[in-house]
Amino acid sequence: MAPKWMSRGVVLISLSAFFADVGYQAVQALFPIYLVLTLSSSPFYLGLANAIAFGGGAIFAYFGGMLGNRHSRKWLAAGGSAFILLMPLVGLTINPILAIAFFAAGWWARNFRVPPRRSMLADLTRKGDLGKVFGFLHTLDIGGGMISVVLLLALLAFGVSQNSALMLTAIPLIISVSLLLSITDVRRRRTAPEPQRKLKISKNTFRGVIAATALYGFSYYSLGFPILTIAKSSNAIIGIGSYGVYLGVSAFAGYYIGSRKGLNRIKALGYFGYALSGIGTGIIALAYALGSGFSLYYLGVALMGVGLGAVETMEPTIISLVRGAVKLDTGMGILQASRGFGLFFANLIMGVLYVFSPIDSYIYASVISITAGLLVIHAGKGFNP
Repeated sequence: MAPKWMSRGVVLISLSAFFADVGYQAVQALFPIYLVLTLSSSPFYLGLANAIAFGGGAIFAYFGGMLGNRHSRKWLAAGGSAFILLMPLVGLTINPILAIAFFAAGWWARNFRVPPRRSMLADLTRKGDLGKVFGFLHTLDIGGGMISVVLLLALLAFGVSQNSALMLTAIPLIISVSLLLSITDVRRRRTAPEPQRKLKISKNTFRGVIAATALYGFSYYSLGFPILTIAKSSNAIIGIGSYGVYLGVSAFAGYYIGSRKGLNRIKALGYFGYALSGIGTGIIALAYALGSGFSLYYLGVALMGVGLGAVETMEPTIISLVRGAVKLDTGMGILQASRGFGLFFANLIMGVLYVFSPIDSYIYASVISITAGLLVIHAGKGFNP
């Protein structure tokens, strides 16, 4: 028998996320190899592509959150999901500029639908179950991405061209949109807002989380860089496989961390999220410096996966608890936008540094990520949401 928090709406939203990731995560995994190795572009253009995608996505996420306060969250989430179908069109072009354009536009749509989708989940969930529900979402979300990598590797192993593999990702994306359209729309938050006496602490915590999220964004580069690094040191299959490790570990970690009772979510975000992500990046730098085999790279990628699981579970949970019901969508939009702002610069900086020295690019990201962890822990002192 399913637990009470696993309602029909929660399951449908999470399954929609699963199929979306089966689609666009395969594009995400193949894109760096397709752009740099197949289309012979500079790694700088990979950084530029991700900067445009994530930076623009920050703006779209903010407006997705703002519009969610006034309009149907269901239709906003479904509309954004539908436009993710632009990403598979990367497979139709051999022009790097057009490839970047399709990739970025699809990612903008992906970010636009995140705040209303998260708010729908919060509407359907009791406050005490938020960690479990966001952990469940993350598990199916990222688990779908892991399966997409397995399917992608199978297609390439059986001789399917990169272009055809990219186009086939449209199938699960269409299923994802259909699942969202079958959800009964939700407009009112079902959990009581925080007591008035806690609002001051909650606002401070909210600002601290947003500041740390923005700083973390400056370190949150696309995993396309490690994929490219590993592919060059071994081969494309091993490079793409690292993305599967990253997503698989992240899926397990997100559910495990989100379901722990009595866990201090601020410390979990700081230590297991931001700081551990920085340590994983540092290990990738070490592996490159030593000329190591793929096992050390995979260890670094796995630790980054644990970090992602903690971040994607704890961030929306904390925001759901510290924001008032009326401003929930705005809070989710600001959360997504603040990270996207940092992501724009992070990927530009990574692209430039990577051209000159991959080690320097990874060290930069590692230091910033660990600093963000310390910041969020400091901001949340005395508050255990």
